Amino acid sequence: MRRSMVPAARGATDQRLIGNLPHELSSFVGRRRELSEARGLFEESRLLTLTGIGGVGKSRLAIRLASTLQRVFRDGVWLVELGEQTDPKLLDDYVAVRLGVRPVSSDPLHAIIDYCVDRSLLLVLDNCEHLVDSVARFAGEILRRCAGVKILATSRESLSMSGEVTMRVPSLTTPQQQSREFEGLAQCESVSLFTERAASVVPGFVLTDENKDAVARICQDLDGLPLPIELAAARLRGMSVEQIMNRLSDRYRLLTLGGRGAPSRQQTLRLSIDWSYDLCSPLEQRLWGRLSVFSGGFDLDAVEGVCGQDMRSTELLDIVTGLVEKSILIREESDGVVRYRLLDLLREYGSEKLAATGEQFDVHRRHRDWFEALAVRADSEWISSRQVEWIAWLRREQRNVDDALEFSISTPGQVRSATRIVAALYQLWLSDGLIGPLRYWADRTLDATAAETDVYRADVLCGGAAAHAMQGAYVRARELVDEGWRLAEVFGDVRSRALAAWADGYVNASAGEFDTATAKLESAMAMSRFDKNLQYVVIGLNLLGLAYILAGSLERAVECFDECLDITVPLHEVTYQAQALGFLGLVAWLRADFARASDYSTRSLRTDNSSMNSAWCVESLAWTAAAQRDWKHAAILLGAAEMCWQKIGRPLTGLSRLSGYRDKAMKSARKALGESAFGKEFHRGMVMTEGEAVAYALDERRSDQAAWSTDAIRLTRREQQVAELVAQGLTNRAIAERLFISVRTAQGHVEHVLTKLGFNSRTQIAAWAVSQAHEVESRGAARSIDRP
Repeated sequence: MRRSMVPAARGATDQRLIGNLPHELSSFVGRRRELSEARGLFEESRLLTLTGIGGVGKSRLAIRLASTLQRVFRDGVWLVELGEQTDPKLLDDYVAVRLGVRPVSSDPLHAIIDYCVDRSLLLVLDNCEHLVDSVARFAGEILRRCAGVKILATSRESLSMSGEVTMRVPSLTTPQQQSREFEGLAQCESVSLFTERAASVVPGFVLTDENKDAVARICQDLDGLPLPIELAAARLRGMSVEQIMNRLSDRYRLLTLGGRGAPSRQQTLRLSIDWSYDLCSPLEQRLWGRLSVFSGGFDLDAVEGVCGQDMRSTELLDIVTGLVEKSILIREESDGVVRYRLLDLLREYGSEKLAATGEQFDVHRRHRDWFEALAVRADSEWISSRQVEWIAWLRREQRNVDDALEFSISTPGQVRSATRIVAALYQLWLSDGLIGPLRYWADRTLDATAAETDVYRADVLCGGAAAHAMQGAYVRARELVDEGWRLAEVFGDVRSRALAAWADGYVNASAGEFDTATAKLESAMAMSRFDKNLQYVVIGLNLLGLAYILAGSLERAVECFDECLDITVPLHEVTYQAQALGFLGLVAWLRADFARASDYSTRSLRTDNSSMNSAWCVESLAWTAAAQRDWKHAAILLGAAEMCWQKIGRPLTGLSRLSGYRDKAMKSARKALGESAFGKEFHRGMVMTEGEAVAYALDERRSDQAAWSTDAIRLTRREQQVAELVAQGLTNRAIAERLFISVRTAQGHVEHVLTKLGFNSRTQIAAWAVSQAHEVESRGAARSIDRP
């Protein structure tokens, strides 16, 4: 076919054969999983669009992906950077210039098609978001008429065209909490990026015990976004890591040292986000600002209730969709629930825009009102089949609830809403083991309302007393109980007196004063029955039953738990039903009926695997295993229980007698196994996740071990060797020297092992390898025993 272009000079022709991908001037960090996923998607489509917010690393990922595909395309890989190209009418000319095509007519698109029609090449169209319509038109024409061409695009929103496959580029992995394992923190993608960029600014910079927490905090605060992390690292020219961490509260002013080679819109963090904002319609800009009142995500109902007062539902959905497509909002779906969220950086930006509109107070008040109404509804439906849904709701919305409470407490004239929210939610917090948050918000609310008399203050005093007692702060707990009694005298109603009696008995039970506790709790129960307060009847029955157990009245305890089950089972309630089953297991254990004790505990755990109940059930199963002389199992469960209690932030249950039972089980298992073996098995339990601990306690260990077996993973012999050397702590260079291979080959083997095992750190490989060695050792020992 005759090509409608002027032949390029020989040097340009040679250049076209290899494309124009730039050499990477800095190291490429992480993204192993994203690269693998993108390659897989690109094999199934001729158009792949990488989407994501500005600064997340779309361009770097696209260039790295394209570089791995250079040998696939006979006529090269060509990068067309569109960030600085603002006129859609000049798009075709711009692409033609980058390809080296010189049109002889006024139709550059025709010239490009003529050039590409019998070639095999990859076009990388970078930063398409401001030219979406033009790029979609261009890509459609090229793909329809040039069979050997594929297109890789990056944009803050998809091109929305037929045949397009999109992939959202997430932030780099960030430390979820302060890491106890130095290597695990160093392997985190965002930390690795900061460390490498810092070393280029301050030669010799390395991650140390002294600076690792500050680096981790910086990466967390910057949401794992590569652009601001690199800008933060650049600040090391004049600041320490700790100074950067402390000054990140004003991120936009701090992070202004973009590289000279970066696009102008990315020279500062502020300009990068301004770029996204300017691409939004006025309605999208307005909603962006209003959505900044949410923390940790939100659903569409909340958007309508809080932000949509002057928008129709269909219009609002279109605006939300537009913000998702522009990568302002991140859409997430889990268990059939769709939620959206703003990265913290974009939320701060939106908050500034909201403040400028003058409607900041009204939007925050509507946000508070929305979550207050839901909290009250959760309280009214607490003893029902919807209980699990409300617990899940609180877990999802805890940050929004916190913000609603903060607004109520810190804003003049709004504090009564805080009292109502805490009163409505404190049983949810208690049941889910969130003792710290309950204690914090109860104290703050009580301090803020000290001069007011509110009917719901009695609930807050009750919940606060329970939380303080659970964590052993008995002086403060009794102060709250005393105030509860004084308030009950002022109100003179049965409900307030029942709450005061309940809290009083709870504190006595926690302090080991069981005879006194049972008398007060019986009184609270009688008043709750008279007041027809089903919720406190159910709650009181389990607490009263436990107090009777510890007072030695097992028959009366069983009566309390049976009555609780009679109420909760028909209502399909789970929290207190599970508690009753667990406490019946304790009664069976005390009666040395270990089979029944185990049955009750596992039934309880299957009914409710929330943090609090999981901790209790794993603990009681450990005691049962020790009583049955299953020492190894007992040691692992004791370690797992310790992990669960630490996550909750309280020791066992705060009850000295129960702690004595635990101490006895620990002592017996340690003596039977020996100090070293016990410590090893206890540690196995301690390093489990909560989910793993539950699965192990429910005797789902065999299926879990099968998933970790060598047969299931199927590493090659060389990969198995590499995994074992990683477990010994060897670096890639040391592995290469040990196996007489190149460092690059060693690195490739490590990456293959990570991919096959689904891991993202060398620490996980090491743990897996140790597990495999232990399993092989156990099998060998078993075979030796089986031999005649």
